[in-house]
Amino acid sequence: MNDKAEIIYAFIDSQNLNLSVLNDIMNPDSGELIYKGWKLDFKRFLVYLKDKYKVKKAFLFIGFVPGNELLYKSLQEYGYILIFKPTLEFKRGKDKFIKGNVDAELILHTMIELPNFSKSIIIAGDGDYYCLIEYLEKQNKLLHVFIPNKYSYSSLLRKYIKHFVYVSDLRAKLEFKNRYKKRGINLRTEP
Repeated sequence: MNDKAEIIYAFIDSQNLNLSVLNDIMNPDSGELIYKGWKLDFKRFLVYLKDKYKVKKAFLFIGFVPGNELLYKSLQEYGYILIFKPTLEFKRGKDKFIKGNVDAELILHTMIELPNFSKSIIIAGDGDYYCLIEYLEKQNKLLHVFIPNKYSYSSLLRKYIKHFVYVSDLRAKLEFKNRYKKRGINLRTEP
């Protein structure tokens, strides 16, 4: 698939990827469920990127939340290069939200790395990446745009549909499976 001389880098908006795959989607007209969310196995995802697309480096852009250090350590052990964004906590009524939008960091780091790769994979369905995707295509440095969920992404990106790979179509390969349940081990700590 790829020329041996090509160096492929992946740039991943972790929140866009995770939430887009995880959330259910309802048809706004009928109220019918059109997409049942699932949990992505980030370890298997990186193996898939490396095996199928020969990705040399995978940059994962993520908001830093104190208390999630074990998650970050695991992601780094899998082989991701983590780029952190400080997060803000805010309340809406009684609900508490954490905001850590990584769009600017992903665009900046892609441009910083531009001389180091021959092709890139952008993993996000957010229209804020339109200018980056447009630029990468003009530079002949865009391999794919991985759209997390084919039922929910920015219409601005449709212009680049020939580059699309839908993560939602890869569920059978990339869904997180609780390995302990398969072996009959119960990790439940409460009665």
